[in-house]
Amino acid sequence: MSLKNIKKEDLELLSNKDITNLLLEEKGCQNTANLFKKIIKLLELPESTFDKKIGDYYTSLTTDKRFILLEDGTWDLRSRHTSDKLVKMIEDDEEEELEEMKEDEEEELEEDLEDNYDSIDSDEDDISDSDDDLKDLVVLDEDELELEQ
Repeated sequence: MSLKNIKKEDLELLSNKDITNLLLEEKGCQNTANLFKKIIKLLELPESTFDKKIGDYYTSLTTDKRFILLEDGTWDLRSRHTSDKLVKMIEDDEEEELEEMKEDEEEELEEDLEDNYDSIDSDEDDISDSDDDLKDLVVLDEDELELEQ
């Protein structure tokens, strides 16, 4: 289906994403601004629409699984790109993250063990100090307490 063969009334019934899909099928990779300008021109919208709606348009492209943003900043149809490269990149990133997480966990475990040993040593010191404090303690019953007042 070519955009040239579609009437303006029919284009107005399509979403911007559907029109983008048709543009990418016909013309290939394009950047966000060019795609949106072409949509505005096809729908005969005022030029002020570009500044007001470009952010929403970009967001809609990023959330639609039909489109893929390439490294050079252009959009293309995801169906034209193999997923092997994407999967490989994700796997490599995940492996690096797992290695970093393992290293971080090992460091945290070592720190926790050191803290536990330190706290055990300090707890023993606290216990002996509290024993010293208690040897001067005198227990009074209620009668003796009333007499002191």
